Amino acid sequence: MSNIFVNSYFNSIGNYLKEKFGCKIIKLSLDGGFTCPNRDGTKGIDGCIFCSSEGSGDFASNIPDQIKLLSKKWPSGKYIAYFQSHTNTYAPIEILREKYYEALSYPNVIGIAIATRPDCLSDEVLCLLDEINKKNFLWVELGLQTMHEETANLINRCYPLSTFDKAIENLSRLNIKTVVHLIFGLPGEDKKQMLESLKYVCDKNIFGIKIHLMNVLKNTKLVEFYPDKIHIPTKKEYINLVVDALEIVPQNITIHRITADAPRHLLIAPEWSYEKRTILNGVNKEFKERQSYQGKRLEK
Repeated sequence: MSNIFVNSYFNSIGNYLKEKFGCKIIKLSLDGGFTCPNRDGTKGIDGCIFCSSEGSGDFASNIPDQIKLLSKKWPSGKYIAYFQSHTNTYAPIEILREKYYEALSYPNVIGIAIATRPDCLSDEVLCLLDEINKKNFLWVELGLQTMHEETANLINRCYPLSTFDKAIENLSRLNIKTVVHLIFGLPGEDKKQMLESLKYVCDKNIFGIKIHLMNVLKNTKLVEFYPDKIHIPTKKEYINLVVDALEIVPQNITIHRITADAPRHLLIAPEWSYEKRTILNGVNKEFKERQSYQGKRLEK
């Protein structure tokens, strides 16, 4: 097998969506007003140690404002409503139904993406997702971060790997697309462990992967580990790690992210992590120099 991606070295979600819908598809990052069982006392009160008070949705805002702004740049574009902040299946079912269908009702919104935890997919929620999935474009995002239980306990994830496995099984049974979040650079993890987590999720029936760079943000528990217990890579080290990782990802899996977003006023380290375009260019350059692409190391 050779590189099958048009004008790219990997199967980016942007290219996938443009090919599927025939136009530019823009993600609208939303704060649905949800909380998290790892914050409200059900599982914990402080959240995962890397999570800001905004629940990893620091850039989220509402649909009309975003469409008004983005339509100026992409007048022929369409949208996916992305429920990003906190745990977006963690509410009474009637509230979830109202919010999901309201998002789908806006002109040129062609589907929704829902970020959640594997332990917040009750039978009732799965039934609603199944209903939506049968008539609309949908994917569900699960924040695994790592397959290693010791690290999961350290970061205060508050659910075991078996819960993730069950969630993937349930979503797959309903033919619901699943995107898995992994973090590269968690305290105590080396490259071997990071790639083990990647291989683990690639062996599941998943639609996509988000690779996050470990950002140290102000007002998070992670600050207590910095700098002594966290290895902060150079930009070049991180670029090489991403390319090594993508070389072992099957080509059918879409790549939704290869770094991380963080408001600069909250960012402590790495100081270069907000340079998303530079990182992407660096990844493409490294692929070119290696004469490589996503999935190459899986070829026989």
